[in-house]
Amino acid sequence: MRIRRAIGTMMVLVFMAPAAYAVETVTFENYLKAFDYQERKDMKIGIPEMLQLYKQGRVQIIDVRFPEEHQAYSFSFIKNIPLNELPNRIKELDKTKIIVTVCPHYDRAEIARTFLTLNGYQSKYLTDGLLGLANYLRGDRAKDFIKEQNNER
Repeated sequence: MRIRRAIGTMMVLVFMAPAAYAVETVTFENYLKAFDYQERKDMKIGIPEMLQLYKQGRVQIIDVRFPEEHQAYSFSFIKNIPLNELPNRIKELDKTKIIVTVCPHYDRAEIARTFLTLNGYQSKYLTDGLLGLANYLRGDRAKDFIKEQNNER
C-alpha cells in the first residue's frame, strides 16, 4: 500500500506541476526502495479472484504473449497486447480498471505488471498463468463461465 500511495503522490505532482517545472516520475529505483510485503501480496492475483472481478467488470485482462503464441491458443475474453508492443499500445488500457497481465506462466506478465505500475496503472499478474487458467476453465467450469458471460450481454 505504501508503494501505491507513493506512486499516487508522484502522479499528483505530475498532473499539478506547472509546465515550467521539472516533473518527478516514478522510477524503478524508487519502486524498489518502497517495495514491501504488502506490495508483494498486492501484485499477484489468482484465477478465482480474477474471474470474479472480470464478471463484475472491474478488470481488464491483457495477454502479453507474442502474436504466434496467441494464434496457437487464446481466450475470447482476453485482449492480446504483446509485451514488446505494450509501451506503444498502453492507451488501449482502461485506467479505471485493474489491469491483470497474463502469459503461460507469469514471467512476462510480471514484467508487464511492473511497467504498468510505474506508469500509474493498478495492475496485477496472474500467478497461475494461462496454462493454469486453461486447466481451471475445463468442463463444467468452462460451460458455466461462458453461460454467465452470454447472460450478461
